[in-house]
Amino acid sequence: MEWVKALHVLSVIAWMAGLMYLPRLFVYHAGVAVGTEASETFKTMERKLYRGIMVPSMIATWIFGLWLAFGFGLVDFSMGWMWLKAAMVIALSGVQGFYGSLLRAFAQDRNTRSHKFFRAINEIPFVIAAVIVVAVIVKPF
Repeated sequence: MEWVKALHVLSVIAWMAGLMYLPRLFVYHAGVAVGTEASETFKTMERKLYRGIMVPSMIATWIFGLWLAFGFGLVDFSMGWMWLKAAMVIALSGVQGFYGSLLRAFAQDRNTRSHKFFRAINEIPFVIAAVIVVAVIVKPF
């Protein structure tokens, strides 16, 4: 079980790093002209981050998390904090899906959002992660 926990934590770290870095790339990408070398470089960086790190680490997080929860009998859904954690992990997965749609817009040169929008959404994964950490460590309910 300790190996599964370690792999779960490592995959969460990789996933969170991607969730916080991709919108930062969008901030800079939104500030360059379409069709420029810089724009094409950002497209490559964003695609590689999303497909090469974020998707695999999200899948690993889910696999190891479910393995911990159900494979070792650690789930007790009578505790409210477990429901909160599950909801927040689903929300993070939704955030990633939203980021994927933004990535596709940039890839197709269809982005209409400003750098300010991307600066604002950059905080969403951290807030959700903070809720998860408090729920798991403090178990407030």
